[in-house]
Amino acid sequence: MELIIGNKNYSSWSLRGWLMLKGFDIPFTEIKLPLRTDIFNQQIGQYTAARKVPALIDGDIRVWDSLSICEYINETYLDGKGWPLSASDRALARSISCEMHSGFFNLRAEMPMNCRAKRNMQPSDLALEEIKRIDNIWATCREKSSTQGEWLFGDFSIADIMYAPVALRFATYQTKLSDLSSDYVTSVLNHPAVIEWTDEAMGEEEIIQAEEVGTPV
Repeated sequence: MELIIGNKNYSSWSLRGWLMLKGFDIPFTEIKLPLRTDIFNQQIGQYTAARKVPALIDGDIRVWDSLSICEYINETYLDGKGWPLSASDRALARSISCEMHSGFFNLRAEMPMNCRAKRNMQPSDLALEEIKRIDNIWATCREKSSTQGEWLFGDFSIADIMYAPVALRFATYQTKLSDLSSDYVTSVLNHPAVIEWTDEAMGEEEIIQAEEVGTPV
């Protein structure tokens, strides 16, 4: 199995596909193509016609888009265990995961993932509303599942994978959150796979200037 990703410092969607495999101990070979480079433009087409990362190749099967990769791995290798056990929790987990997948455009545009950086910046009012919404999602889930584990639904799930890059963004830009959400960010940052990802991001040398937002701390 091969997973094609972009830069670990910047590529939030790549992190989601990668974390699905690493977080659930699925063996794979990583192929990294630096974003916005000639190498990326020349090689990405051989892996996916969509020409975006992440992309997964499993034998004759090709899957692209982070959430599609998560669903494929969940069905094929995890017997459905990537989502919470109860039907009500699964419904909520899928809903908030899809909300992340298709929304929060202002936050994503104004606060790009940048694992190496610590920055000060002032989000727009629209981005602040999205931050407030995410804070509410996390705090509500954590309050409900606090006796079952440290993740949004107790056990680590696809919902945590979808929001992991947001936790990294909040760490980079020192975003103020509720106590429950701040504790959740700490859990994400301390996950062994996230530590591995960020350690490798620190060693990358590529700089995408458009992603270098805010004032260095």
